[in-house]
Amino acid sequence: MASGRVYLVGAGPGDPGLLTIKGLECIRRADVIVYDRLVHPAILAHARPDAELICAGKAKNCHTMKQDEINRLLVDKAGEGKTIVRLKGGDPFVFGRGGEEAEVLAEAGIEFEVVPGVTSAIAVPAYAGIPVTHRDFASTLGIITGHEKAIEGATGRGGDGEIRRVGDGATGRGGDAETGRRGDGPIVPSPLAGEGQGEGGTLRSRIHWDKIATGLDTIVFLMGVENLPNIVAELVKHGRDPSTPIALVRWGTRAEQETLVGTLADIVEKVESAGFTSPAVIVVGEVVNLREKLRWFDNRPLFGKKVLVTRSRGQASALSELLREHGAEPIEFPVIRISPPESFDELDAALDRIDEYDWLLFTSANGVRAVMDRLRELGRDVRWLKGPKIGGIGPKTAEAVSSMGVKVDFTPTEFVAEAVVEQFPEDPAGKRILIARAEEAREVLPGKLAERGAHVDVVTSYRTESDKSDESDRIRELLNSGEIDIITFTSSSTVRGFMSLIGQDVMASLPKQVTIACIGPITAETARKHGLKPDVVAEEYTIEGLVEALVRIMGGRSSR
Repeated sequence: MASGRVYLVGAGPGDPGLLTIKGLECIRRADVIVYDRLVHPAILAHARPDAELICAGKAKNCHTMKQDEINRLLVDKAGEGKTIVRLKGGDPFVFGRGGEEAEVLAEAGIEFEVVPGVTSAIAVPAYAGIPVTHRDFASTLGIITGHEKAIEGATGRGGDGEIRRVGDGATGRGGDAETGRRGDGPIVPSPLAGEGQGEGGTLRSRIHWDKIATGLDTIVFLMGVENLPNIVAELVKHGRDPSTPIALVRWGTRAEQETLVGTLADIVEKVESAGFTSPAVIVVGEVVNLREKLRWFDNRPLFGKKVLVTRSRGQASALSELLREHGAEPIEFPVIRISPPESFDELDAALDRIDEYDWLLFTSANGVRAVMDRLRELGRDVRWLKGPKIGGIGPKTAEAVSSMGVKVDFTPTEFVAEAVVEQFPEDPAGKRILIARAEEAREVLPGKLAERGAHVDVVTSYRTESDKSDESDRIRELLNSGEIDIITFTSSSTVRGFMSLIGQDVMASLPKQVTIACIGPITAETARKHGLKPDVVAEEYTIEGLVEALVRIMGGRSSR
């Protein structure tokens, strides 16, 4: 069997939107993905359904692998002729052990390719509003590891700190080095300076503090939170002004991002007082002072809010993207799926006599797509709908109709049955009206039109079914632990699907701070029938309207 190929792919610092296009292409075609624990789940969601996903980092339900084990795994899987993606936080060649893994692959004669990622050394400060270079403040930049691999064999003592065992983020398990997780590496000198006598011999640092302390305008330390006292001490000892600004950015580029700013003189005390822990990136230099002027990520209205998105898999991304634009962290949990009707007989019969109808009404974009798909299956196209006038209930429905090249003759200003009947552009009495909709839709609209004398035929063009998600246990755990701030419902079917998967008992004990947001009054009424209390109901019944309502109501509340 021919040898496979390994792609060493940088996943970026956390925000899934920072994954490169090439990295995405590799993930989508991989047979096997060996990933670090800090890789965002939204990135892994791009993997093929049949791809083998292997977690190499330390986390609950995630096997911990030592670097030698990871190396052997890559070689073995490639030997099976498979395409492997080694997915690493940040950039694989910036303190991510990508170079070591590439060496192993080269020695084994296995083809590999490096796909650089957005490094946390640049992206995390940027998300905190800190440019690492600036014409007025910084022309030089250094990226330093906060934990070093030990170098044995030196003589003398260049450092005066203690020697202790610390996790070697640069060489630790799982390779989450760049994004800041400690590993299980060797003994390193705590002061990260000179030399020190430790267990197993003399250890020496590669960091030339006398050069970098005053020779670089901006210094970025990765994996250095636990060694912060020593880092600060060495910088000051070698000439850096104690009043120099310094910032620590924790969980950078994610909804959990936190930033702590101080000076070299007081930052250690501030970190201890705040209980500030890893993973964090440390930035030293005058550019830190630009944060208050340039911060853009952590001052958005929904920043820090974790929002559960319950739409179907094919529709979740649009809402998730809007939420991210406003600073929220969407957690996609599709509770429904769009399925064809059990039989197309009714729809096919209605389409065969479409010329007999005066109006064709669509109540959702899903209905539009379902009818158009069926026409194609029958060997027809949109010209088949030339007879009746077309109504789209809601702007997204009308937009879906227009995108098919069909003129929309009627869109009500409100998207409920009562408004449709009241605003109908002509007297419906005697008119033949076809409504193509979901199987489980409300009967109010056809009933109201019939009361006005219309002859109404209702056909099922699609069904919404509960999506048996394997994520249910994880979502229950997040809800119970208070990790979810907002639950969004974009239809009555999402309410029903959600409750069937999560259960009434979980929702009954939901933390009070969880916000229930519904796309409109009909969805809100369904939520109430299931024992939920809607806190936010959009005035415009679209995902844009839903997010706008959340921004208006939640924007004034403090983020976590």
